[in-house]
Amino acid sequence: MPILTSTFNPSFPFKNAHFNTIYRPLFMKNDIDYERERVKTWDADFIDLDFSRVGSKNAVLLIHGLEGSAQSNYMVTTSLQLNQAGFDTCCMNLRGCSGEDNLILGTYHSGKTDDVDFIIQHLYKNHTYDKIVIVGFSLGGNLTLKYLGEYSNIPDFVKGAVAVSVPVDLTSSQAELSKLKNKLYLNEFLKTMKEKLIRKAEKFPDFVLDRELLAKATRFKHIEKQYTVPVFGFKSSEDYWEKASSRPFIPYIKHPTLLINSLDDSFLSDACYPRQEAARQDNFYLLTPNYGGHVGFLSSFSQHNNDWLESRILKFIHERILPEATPL
Repeated sequence: MPILTSTFNPSFPFKNAHFNTIYRPLFMKNDIDYERERVKTWDADFIDLDFSRVGSKNAVLLIHGLEGSAQSNYMVTTSLQLNQAGFDTCCMNLRGCSGEDNLILGTYHSGKTDDVDFIIQHLYKNHTYDKIVIVGFSLGGNLTLKYLGEYSNIPDFVKGAVAVSVPVDLTSSQAELSKLKNKLYLNEFLKTMKEKLIRKAEKFPDFVLDRELLAKATRFKHIEKQYTVPVFGFKSSEDYWEKASSRPFIPYIKHPTLLINSLDDSFLSDACYPRQEAARQDNFYLLTPNYGGHVGFLSSFSQHNNDWLESRILKFIHERILPEATPL
């Protein structure tokens, strides 16, 4: 019955979910020197991978969240901590998120696991790593869980995964994000998504975009109706949410996997805490701290005492996925 108990107890300001969520991207600054590898895809496009290497035979593939990148603070801090523990990291920039627009009309969405499989296969065939762990955040966590439960040809060198702040049920999660409490976050997401869609319409004249409706968009559904649904072949937003959600795939996960979702995450509905699956599966672990916000999990204003999330990821890797990989 792998429902884990959390001891995460942040200082008073960080017990506020919104404060914890906002503080990380606004005030947590870390530098890292990545080495970029551009991988050509099967559909005449590219995916940029950013590596942080320490000469290890084991690597962690990190996948960011909606409109994030390898430069997102949670990606940088996790990479640095994993490097210190002796792991190489490979940060996967989803299409159109690496600082350069991708070459085709389609970019990414919450359930587009073919790109994850493509990169895993690329690492397996073109790099010399013995073992790989996947760590995904938010949308990237949804991709991680869905991939592990959906694909049957996962290379043996993939040993397990950790997913953080994951909307495993997109139907109810998007409803939460549309509430007043999340208006600030939603507006920020929509702003960058609208800008990208306008650039796509300029680049691909055959892509019909109603700019007036786009300007009025106040929900993800308004974006999906013009882009995600027609470009990726879904019948409707509801069809997309159902097919892209990772929760139905969790029972099919065979690798040791940890999901960390804080109970105060304003992005998540109750359906995003798969307690029954964790109770029934020996290899699927659920950790639900009372605090943490959305991909926050900070505990104080001290930069050096804010590594609970990264340490928890490492703890699970060492205890459940790669116990032979002794911490440095």
